[in-house]
Amino acid sequence: MRNQEAFKSPSVRMLGVLCALLMTSGLGGCSTFSTESTEVGVRTSKIFGAGIEPHVYEPGATYVFFPFLSDWATFDITIQKLEMAKNKERNDDRADDPVLLKTTDGNDISIDVTVTWQIDRLKAPQILARGGKSTAIIKEELVRPACRAYVRDAFNELHSEEFFDRKRLLEKASKAKAKLNEELNAEGVLILEVMPGEQRFNPEYERVIHDRKIAEQNAERLKSEAQAAEAEQTRQLEKARGDVQAQIAEAKGRVERIRIAAERGLYENERVAKAILVEASAKAKAIEKQNKAMSGAGGRTAVKLRIADALAGKPILIVPAASGANIQKLDMTRIVDAVMAREATSTTSSSHDSE
Repeated sequence: MRNQEAFKSPSVRMLGVLCALLMTSGLGGCSTFSTESTEVGVRTSKIFGAGIEPHVYEPGATYVFFPFLSDWATFDITIQKLEMAKNKERNDDRADDPVLLKTTDGNDISIDVTVTWQIDRLKAPQILARGGKSTAIIKEELVRPACRAYVRDAFNELHSEEFFDRKRLLEKASKAKAKLNEELNAEGVLILEVMPGEQRFNPEYERVIHDRKIAEQNAERLKSEAQAAEAEQTRQLEKARGDVQAQIAEAKGRVERIRIAAERGLYENERVAKAILVEASAKAKAIEKQNKAMSGAGGRTAVKLRIADALAGKPILIVPAASGANIQKLDMTRIVDAVMAREATSTTSSSHDSE
């Protein structure tokens, strides 16, 4: 397979024609150079226009050149991962390669850092010109030293306490990424991400930090418990206040009901007393008038009439007085006076009883 990109320049076309002529004549002096689907190729010419061609050969193609007139280099353009970590058993990374640094307060610490990066395909000829003959060489001789230096510089600005603050770690990782791109973009390398991982202090310092964290957790727990107790006390106090207010309101309501009932009873009793007084006064006046009426001639006449009514229909025998006879006398005048006196006495007693 022949890619048309290999024949853009006159020298390349001339070499292709010459190679084709040699192949058809049976000399067989040409060779094929290929790129994988994730690679770009860079050709170095040895005779005609000697030097590295600025042209980038695309992935997944095969090219034909004279072997003794050309050198060929390929670069993997997929996303690469550089792991600088402790006890990583990987073929493409060192087994124990964390970033070692010192905090601003003087503690030694090692931290695992993973850097993702990629070759800028358009700068593949420039990378080759600077001595990077493969992706692996670029990784070990360019990317790794730069990453270790700039990551160390960024994280060296942190205090020991700040290594437990993920936000601060990510801020310094972002700063390291910016510095790396500033340094490596010109070299054809793109830094995509700098991600901090596990960090390790001196064992004695880690023990102190652990103990302090436990103490802080206990303090926070006690603080939370105290706040909860205070909240519960406040709740109970408010509940007690509410109960007292309810009891006061109930007592006030009860007192008010008693007062209203008492006032109503007083009012009703006053009305009854006034009615009784009015009635008694009226009866007393009536009796007084009756007594006045009875004490006069009209009263005597009325008594006589009643006596007459009482004797009406009864036989009356008049016996003449005789000496020696045991005959009772009936003094009608005295009878009338006695009846009138009794009537007056009974009327007065009734009046006093009513009062």
